Amino acid sequence: MRRMMMTLGCVCAAGWIWAAGELDDARLAGRTTRAIPFYAAGEEMVFTLQLKGVDTLPPETYFVKWERTGDDGKKEEGTVPASLTEPLVIKTSLDRPGFVRILAHVVDKDGKRYVRTDGDKRGDNRWVFFDGGAGADIEKLQGVPEPADFDAFWAKQKARLAEVPLKATRVETPGKSPNVKIYAVTIDCAGPRPVTGYLTIPNGGQKYPARLETHGYGTNPQRAPQWGPQDCVVLNINAHGYELGKDKAYYDAFFAGITSNGQGYAFDPKQNADPEAAYFNGMALRVMRGLQYLKSLPEWNGKDLWASGGSQGGLQTIWAASLDPQVTRADSSVTWCCDMGGTELNRNRGGWYVHWVPALGYYDPINLCRRIPKSCRVTIPRAGLGDYTCPPSGLAILFNNMTCPKTIKWVQGSTHGFVPSADQQVLTVEMPAQ
Repeated sequence: MRRMMMTLGCVCAAGWIWAAGELDDARLAGRTTRAIPFYAAGEEMVFTLQLKGVDTLPPETYFVKWERTGDDGKKEEGTVPASLTEPLVIKTSLDRPGFVRILAHVVDKDGKRYVRTDGDKRGDNRWVFFDGGAGADIEKLQGVPEPADFDAFWAKQKARLAEVPLKATRVETPGKSPNVKIYAVTIDCAGPRPVTGYLTIPNGGQKYPARLETHGYGTNPQRAPQWGPQDCVVLNINAHGYELGKDKAYYDAFFAGITSNGQGYAFDPKQNADPEAAYFNGMALRVMRGLQYLKSLPEWNGKDLWASGGSQGGLQTIWAASLDPQVTRADSSVTWCCDMGGTELNRNRGGWYVHWVPALGYYDPINLCRRIPKSCRVTIPRAGLGDYTCPPSGLAILFNNMTCPKTIKWVQGSTHGFVPSADQQVLTVEMPAQ
């Protein structure tokens, strides 16, 4: 019989502290009345939303505007007066495996969202809001079928990589730790560009675990670190293979050059229709080559090989654990691009995602993760129940499809880049190898 271990948590911390503004200290705390936010299909789900963090509220000034969407395609919405004493109760259900999303904002009488007078005006925390949800029969969730020649495709990519000798150049760069050496590294690779990034090696003369670190989506050039861990060899690579240490003009031209048909990198459906022309192909080859390089270093202890990253870095982390059987630990937070074909099944998505074409099935983590060996432990440190950049349905399928030892931490009210600082409903699920 399979064992499953769940850990519940509620993190309580001080509310946000801001400058002037009636509701700058407020938060809209949301949760399900059930401690575990997962239900059977058709079972009633009950959410409570409570305005907290302020002592007084001007009458008839602020309201809570809410919207319910879900993987059933149904939508409900409403607006009620904000209250410090009476929680907003929302009851709903889902008639199939999937997730319900509850999104609510504090608004004024004209329906405009309250905006904090201080803080990050670009992040979600500029609003007083809740974005979360609950799942139904999530252990039954699956994606569209993987390509029939999936394993043959990846055998071919590994053969392409093997044709390129493992050659690297590295240049020592200054740092602030006398116990760690830092190098700018370029590693020859199959595909359009080499692996580039920064390597840190403790100079204690011992053998160490080795870790590959990968980056989230973006077009900011990688800069040299000033520090590195003293107990681990780390190779931190960018997703693109550009040259390091260049000027702004170089990077402006580089990132303009990797767009395709007016789309940001990796988003062009025409490019993605050919799995070997897809931008993800070069990224995956560089992940595999980065791991090969780490294993070639004399400072590696020969047994502990780790990969870590978040969002796009989480996607690359799952690739690493799936494509290199020597990876022993993978930490993949808010993993991007899980269940890319979920749009074909009418699953709820946000507005920013890679549009499905069948060739993307080769790169979808929900397919690759089936190949992760039982010798590797995978941890998903955060899966946001309000994250619709990396929807919870995709994270659930990722977790379902892994047969290795695995852990996932579900966080209520967490979006892609935001985690509530208080009244946090958390569920950690841990399972052994299956």
